[in-house]
Amino acid sequence: MNNKRLIKIAKIFSTIFMPLYAPLWVFFGLFLFSYMRMLPWGYKLFIMGLVYVFAVFIPTLGITTFRLFKKWTHLELSHREHRHMPYLVTLLSYGACLVIMTKMNTAMFFRGVVMSALICQIICVVINAWWKVSTHMVGMGGLVGALNAFSILFFYNPVWPFCALLLLSGALGTSRIILRQHSLAQVLVGFGIGYLSTMTFILMSWM
Repeated sequence: MNNKRLIKIAKIFSTIFMPLYAPLWVFFGLFLFSYMRMLPWGYKLFIMGLVYVFAVFIPTLGITTFRLFKKWTHLELSHREHRHMPYLVTLLSYGACLVIMTKMNTAMFFRGVVMSALICQIICVVINAWWKVSTHMVGMGGLVGALNAFSILFFYNPVWPFCALLLLSGALGTSRIILRQHSLAQVLVGFGIGYLSTMTFILMSWM
């Protein structure tokens, strides 16, 4: 496999597993594979729509507008010193989503998913002050952490989806290194932040 094809595959993986989509994937899994699939379709679509607007659409719109205003390329935006505003936009949007869910009195573990994503972002902001961490791997680690947490809460064996997510995590981490966006340490630390934060806060939300 030549370098151009390898880079193209790495870009595809990076695009499919954008970190902003991680909370949406968690809710998709809950509504499709857990007992919550019995909830009315209207309610499930409303929650998915709410999460999409605040976790994906608003941050993407804000970040894109900021990038165009600064006349930065995607590569320039990925520099550590240029990440402060994208992080701020995402934090405010996730915070608004959490407030709305609280006002609606949605299930606590629903809010736990958004809270864990918000905590992950806060940790990334703090670390970004001196080091660049892989937010792609934070998102992927969050998916694995959510799977682990819900397997504990719902008493089921997640070995096959767990293995699949680990393989995808390895492929995504390798892609970020191939694209020279992160080092191995940044990839591993990002995955650890997402995994530990998400699992911890989802389990805490159940108590």
